[in-house]
This record gives sequence, structure tokens and C-alpha cells, in this order.
Amino acid sequence: MGQDIDAALRGWDFKPSVVQARLIDAEDGRQVLQMRVDLGILQMELSGRPDGTRPHGFPTYHDYLKHQAAQAQRGKRTFKLSEEQCVDADREFLQYYHRRICWLALRNYDRAIADADHNLAFMDFVRDHSPNEEYTLSHEQYRGFVLFHRTQAAAALAIERNDPEAGIDEIHEGLERIRAFFAEHGLEDKLDEDAMVQQLRKIDAQIREMHGIKATLREQLDEAVAKEEYETAARLRDALKKRSQSD
Repeated sequence: MGQDIDAALRGWDFKPSVVQARLIDAEDGRQVLQMRVDLGILQMELSGRPDGTRPHGFPTYHDYLKHQAAQAQRGKRTFKLSEEQCVDADREFLQYYHRRICWLALRNYDRAIADADHNLAFMDFVRDHSPNEEYTLSHEQYRGFVLFHRTQAAAALAIERNDPEAGIDEIHEGLERIRAFFAEHGLEDKLDEDAMVQQLRKIDAQIREMHGIKATLREQLDEAVAKEEYETAARLRDALKKRSQSD
């Protein structure tokens, strides 16, 4: 059997600036995710690590490092990432990034959210166990981008489920997380200029206009609490509870 990938590339020309992704059936019957890149194809598993490996027997490298950190804590030792561990962590970050943008391109929003959450949790771990500030910042600089993708996916999933109010609330929550990230790094005055923030606010406005929503139940609740209108707040809490139970 030939080892070239000509047949796989045939009819799937690379397009710069476009995320090209597809799901195909592998020879063994399992489904895999493929992403077209300029020099060929990246192939990823649908769950677990995108490359299908189990680092040191753990589902992900993040899981392995958490285990190492827990062992160090039990031994009352400080755990810091080694140079080799930093390299391996970077590989996992990149794999999950590639798969996340593929899920977004395919509008598979729940999987995009899961992969975004993985990298956000891994960023938290790196921040807590980084060997130096430079390595921390090499990942923290992308936190807003990951939050943007997660918020996009969560809002789109809510719309897909015919719950535009939940979509607006997801955007509000995402914007708050991005604002907190900017504030943590002393960049809150740059928030309104950020292209991702502007895009999320644009999506928010589009959802409100399309569905005739002036204020979501959660926004009405926040306003009632701020005004100390406790009876109104109680009714709104009940309405939110009923909505969440029906989802």
C-alpha cells in the first residue's frame, strides 16, 4: 500500500485564512476529525487527547501533571514545571487549539466548549506551577482568545437550542471573564478597543434585535437586586429556576 496522502488531498484544496475541517470514517470504522493545512492534513481523535495518546497512562498530559503536583503536595514539596514538561504541555495546548477551531468550523459547539475548558483549566495549572513569568505569559496572552471562542460556542449552542436569553447570558458571562482577565493584567482601559469584545457585543445586539429581547430574566434579576426590590427578585429567581429545570 502506498504511503502518500494524494488520495486524501484530492479535491480538498487548501484555502488560506479558512479553517477547513471534516469528519471521516477511518479504516477501522472509528470516526476521526481532519483539518486541512498547507502541507497536508492534521488528523485528530474526537475525544481525549487529539493525538489519541495517553501520556504516562493518563487521559491527558494535564491530568498527568495534576497527579505529579498532588504527589509533590503530599510530600510537602513545591511542584514547578521542568523545561521538558513545559515543552510537552505546549504540545497539548496546541493540539486542543487545533481541535477547538475545527469544532467551531463544524458548528459542533458542545465539543468546542469542552476543548476550550480543557485549555483554560490547563492555563490555570500552568499559572500556578510555572517555572518563570515568561512561560506564564506565553500562555496567559491567549486566555482572552480562548474565552472568546468559548463564549461564541456557548452562545451559539444556546441559540441552536432555541434559548436566545441563555445565549445573551452566556455572552454576558464571557465578557465578564474577559474583563476580569484584562483587569488582572492592568489593561481594563483597553477593553472597549478589543476586537473580540466588540464582536461579542455585536453578537449580543444581533440576538436581542432578532428575538426582541430588551433584558433577559437574569438581567432583570440583577436590576431588581440592585434596587432592593426583593419580591420582584424572588419571582424572577423562580422563573429562572423553572427555565433551568425545563432545559
